[in-house]
Amino acid sequence: MKTNPDTKTEITFDDFKAEVLNDYKLAVTSRECSLLGRREVLTGKAKFGIFGDGKEIPQIAWAKAFENGDFRSGYYRDQTFMMAIGELTVEQFFAGLYANTDLKEEPMSAGRQMGGHFATHSLDENGHWNNLTQQKNSSSDISPTAGQMPRLLGLAQASKIYRKVKGINTTNFSVSGNEIAWGTIGNASTSEGLFFETINAAGVLQVPMIISVWDDNYGISVHAKHQTTKENISEILKGFQRTEDHNGYEIFRVNGWNYPELMDTYQRAAIIARKEHVPVIIHVQELTQPQGHSTSGSHERYKDTNRLNWEAEYDCNLQMRNWIVANNISTDDELLDLERKIKREVRLAKKEAWETFINPIKAEAAEALKLLNQLASTSANGVFIKKLVHDLEVIDEPLRRDILSATRKALRYVVSENSSAKTALQNWINNYFSIIQPKYSSHLHSQSNLNVLQQSEIKPTYDDNAKEVDGRVVLRENFDAIFTKYPESLIFGEDAGYIGDVNQGLEGLQKKHGELRVADTGIREATIIGQGIGMSMRGLRPIAEIQYLDYLMYALQIMSDDLATVQYRTKGRQKAPLIVRTRGHRLEGIWHSGSQMGGILNLVRGIHVLVPRNMTKAAGFYNTLLASDEPALVVECLNGYRLKEKLPNNIGKFKTPIGIVETIRKGDDITLVSYGSTLRLVEQAAKELQEVGIDAEIIDVQSLLPFDLNHDIVKSIAKTNRVMVIDEDVKGGASAFILDQILNEQNAFEYLDSKPKTLAAQPHRPAYGTDGDYFSKPSVEDIFEAIYDVMHELNPSDYPKLR
Repeated sequence: MKTNPDTKTEITFDDFKAEVLNDYKLAVTSRECSLLGRREVLTGKAKFGIFGDGKEIPQIAWAKAFENGDFRSGYYRDQTFMMAIGELTVEQFFAGLYANTDLKEEPMSAGRQMGGHFATHSLDENGHWNNLTQQKNSSSDISPTAGQMPRLLGLAQASKIYRKVKGINTTNFSVSGNEIAWGTIGNASTSEGLFFETINAAGVLQVPMIISVWDDNYGISVHAKHQTTKENISEILKGFQRTEDHNGYEIFRVNGWNYPELMDTYQRAAIIARKEHVPVIIHVQELTQPQGHSTSGSHERYKDTNRLNWEAEYDCNLQMRNWIVANNISTDDELLDLERKIKREVRLAKKEAWETFINPIKAEAAEALKLLNQLASTSANGVFIKKLVHDLEVIDEPLRRDILSATRKALRYVVSENSSAKTALQNWINNYFSIIQPKYSSHLHSQSNLNVLQQSEIKPTYDDNAKEVDGRVVLRENFDAIFTKYPESLIFGEDAGYIGDVNQGLEGLQKKHGELRVADTGIREATIIGQGIGMSMRGLRPIAEIQYLDYLMYALQIMSDDLATVQYRTKGRQKAPLIVRTRGHRLEGIWHSGSQMGGILNLVRGIHVLVPRNMTKAAGFYNTLLASDEPALVVECLNGYRLKEKLPNNIGKFKTPIGIVETIRKGDDITLVSYGSTLRLVEQAAKELQEVGIDAEIIDVQSLLPFDLNHDIVKSIAKTNRVMVIDEDVKGGASAFILDQILNEQNAFEYLDSKPKTLAAQPHRPAYGTDGDYFSKPSVEDIFEAIYDVMHELNPSDYPKLR
């Protein structure tokens, strides 16, 4: 069942009536989906539901102003809009509610997100860009409140870049920067810091962004008086209103039940944003939420009788219906007939969506039952297997969990038996997992031919008389080559522009490449990442700079919930190949120590985490990433910018491989594994250990995510039979992750003659000053003694106890 809104701008009165009735039909259809969706949750066919009832009419007005090439960054109540732009059918709505894993049936997320999370396909099945200018686009939603806002900023900024930066191939991505990024948010969610950070940043940048605030006076059960000063978000944002002398926003207020005013407001807002690149706020007031916040409860618990009566009267669909009758566009009887027809159509579409979802699973259950019955007939424990058969048979609408639970438990009853029926069931289960597991687990990373693992290493090469320069110069020259080679690349961050970053890795590049490509930003880490996400979703290649690794904490939620999940939550139909540049390790003090890697590793799966030991390695990582299509975090060594490195003669071309370790010192007695700045201390300790007869092999991890894909560390351990992981993160952090990979993924325990060890920092943040660093993080002496103690345990006579 498809919707087909008419979006002509010049029409006859008859055409006008037809369009109005089509809009009303769409509103009623969406409302019926919400009503039936709630019932499906309450009957157990779906797990949870948040629906767009009460927001139908303003979303239809919004859709009429939304053009090909535009982008949406919204939240989970925008179902009517998605229907209005032709990107969500009723069947797809219910397929999302049932978590159908077939991308053809549920194109929003293939069942990976609950219903109400919407997306369009920016990529084809091979992971390559579609022509985004010829389709209406929705960036994939996330649930965290206001989390869509930073990305919205970047989607809007891309239009500015495409309009003002020359030399970029815009074929698939922009038509003269005319595209608007449209955002939506609930009134209560405007209390979030991400909202205010985005509002400020967009006002500074002056980008074509329109934010609709759906205001129904509540945030879940909490009234606006507890949410917003003056209970009115547009009132307190008045200071952002643009004037003749100052840039700012255009701010509109409109009642969400007033169909003609909504149409006019959205058209006017679109003209301003599209032509002038001015951000706009549309405060849509006096909305209702007929079914309450979600299927978890009833709004009768927190709304009084007066409010409930008002909502019944000012329901936007009812108000539009009254307007239609009052203006002789249709009669009450005609509308009743239309409404009855819509109810029948939606019920039928719901039924078809459920059958499409459940029938393949029923067929899988039938296969499993056949195999279980065969096994029961040949097993001495057949009576117990028959019980499993019965329990599965009585489930009218089984889930895959039910099928696998029964079949896997059956194998326990025949563990000591041998039969063809047992072998058949084992093979079926293994094959079932190979087919079904990817439906829930694929596309954490790109599966296109541009993914990072397809990039071959190109080593840096040097002239015979290659000069030694500060490490920052290697970076600077490489960034210069990048911006020359890739017109779509740009970098931005605090102090990144005019002064060329705090460590001069971008020195002089703003003057050469322009203020839009090498740009300063305000102190606002979350929206710096958001800029990068949005621009990378529109074909640009941004590098978002976070000044210090410690400050990444401000943006970690956006990286974790949005950037890291883009490929996964769209099953490979959207991508955001953002590079996040930062610097960390070994600076002195609580707030600039930059070593909280354990927390980062556990929160950003889906993003590559790279920890180069010097600037040449870092430059190589940037070159690799720009040839690929995946997001990454690159952590440069903060104390390495002034250390001398040879200047390669193939700047911009050499590539550091991702997921590959490097052995930087050969040895036979013990394998030492580390990364980043700590490696320099490990190397010094190894030299001193050599003096007492201990020959250590040192391996630079280089890449934490992914980790040692060739399993080179275990090959080293097979030779040395001992391993120690040295890390400046706290105990249980990155060192624990590394050791887990070595022991459980590489099975290094098979070769160990000594207990595997980790040497990490103290459990507190590093104290300030050189001594603070010495007593907080592993020192050369700590490393020396820890390794010496391992050898003492092995051979006390040759290595007497030190202390």
